Amino acid sequence: MKILGIESAAVTASVAIVTEDVVLAEYTINHKKTHSQTLLPMIDEICRMTETDPSELDAIAVSNGPGSFTGLRIGAATAKGIGLALHKPLIPVPTVDAIAYQAYGYEGVICPLMDARRDQVYTGLFTSRDGAFTVCLPQGPRAIDEILREIDDRFPEERILFLGEGVPIHRALLEERLGDRADIAPSFAARERAAAVAALGLKYYQAGRAVSGADLAPEYMRPSQAERVREEKRAEEAWKASEAAREKKDGAPKP
Repeated sequence: MKILGIESAAVTASVAIVTEDVVLAEYTINHKKTHSQTLLPMIDEICRMTETDPSELDAIAVSNGPGSFTGLRIGAATAKGIGLALHKPLIPVPTVDAIAYQAYGYEGVICPLMDARRDQVYTGLFTSRDGAFTVCLPQGPRAIDEILREIDDRFPEERILFLGEGVPIHRALLEERLGDRADIAPSFAARERAAAVAALGLKYYQAGRAVSGADLAPEYMRPSQAERVREEKRAEEAWKASEAAREKKDGAPKP
């Protein structure tokens, strides 16, 4: 099988073609460029360099969140467009799971960290033992202190491998709290990679987790900034209306 992987959940733009045995090609950029400018040219390039006709692809695996609202939308739209045009199934891969899968074979506990701002991270806990990749704590938004407490409660003696673009932000705290139990992934395995999305996507495809283009929906986990602003404005308007009604009632002449 040939799986096309697409990763655009954060700053990283990455695409890959993976089979059961080898990463045929991977094109990754960790630079602040718009994913709408990079993904399609990158896909075209790896198909050209590997002499792969897009019709030969068996499925498209896409990083499905959490992450940047815009990045996830662009990745999903790219995957949907290719999938619908070529009549190929899509495989939604949880972003944090794919990051953790890069550390397949690590003997301790794997903890990806994606920055969610305000001392929050998108994270989860995973193990990779005896050939089994296991989700111990499903991905989700958590305070950095919360995930560290979870680690202490569940795995008080284990070594923990941290990876992801949130690690540099919290590295001092990780090392202070965990000491020499904290391992930091090297640069080549520290950020999102489409090869991991495609390789894990292949396993999910074999497990029957593929969907159609019409059914693919990114898991943002948090509303977009525009949605947050809209909700804040609605709440403010409701409060003002409530205050106006109260003042009108208080100021009404008594019978």
